[in-house]
Order: sequence, then structure tokens, then C-alpha cells
Amino acid sequence: MPVKIETAAELAADTGQLPGNASLQDKAVHALRQVMDPELPLNIYDLGLIYGLTLDDANRTATLTMTLTAPNCPVAEELPKQAQAAVAGATGYTTRVVLTFDPPWDKTKLPLEAKLALGLL
Repeated sequence: MPVKIETAAELAADTGQLPGNASLQDKAVHALRQVMDPELPLNIYDLGLIYGLTLDDANRTATLTMTLTAPNCPVAEELPKQAQAAVAGATGYTTRVVLTFDPPWDKTKLPLEAKLALGLL
């Protein structure tokens, strides 16, 4: 399941800006929302490609678990690097990406808003 959107991240999605007191989690989610899927007109977060984001404040590390829309995705090498750079840039933490295909992504992973944006409803 995608990471739960925090209030500040929801605000960022609506206004494009985060409040000054946004948490690192909010900043990371906001950064992930700037990484666009090259084939679909949505960002990787709202597409449901992010399965988890764990921040370890003590070690200043982040672990991002994500998937791709398909194992043979044409940007299979680039998209995880973009996600890694986005989280690292937003948090200042060393970021590791765990790429998984379990469970495989499908359009049921899309939130209602994304389904509407893609004309799937």
C-alpha cells in the first residue's frame, strides 16, 4: 500500500508548497510527487508505485520501497534513481531503494483521484 499522505503533503499537492514546519516524511512525499511517470500523466506517488518509506533519524537513512508499472518498464533503471535522488534531496539522508514486484502493480493501486485524472472512471 502507498504511504499515507500526511496533512502537509496533502497541502503541498494542492498548493505546490510545504509549510515551514513540514516533517521530513512530508518533504519526502512532496519530493516523490515531483517525479513523473514518463508514460502516464501522474507522479510516481499518486500512481501507487511507492509501497513504503521508512526514515531512520538516528542513522540519517531512508529506505524507499517501490515498484514499477511493469518489470520491463522502459525506465526501469532511471525511475528508481530519480526517486532515490528526490528523497535524498528532501531529507538529506542516505537513501536506499528497494525495488519489488510483490505485489505487482496494477490500476487497482491507483487512488480515486488518479483514476479520475486518467479517465478510468
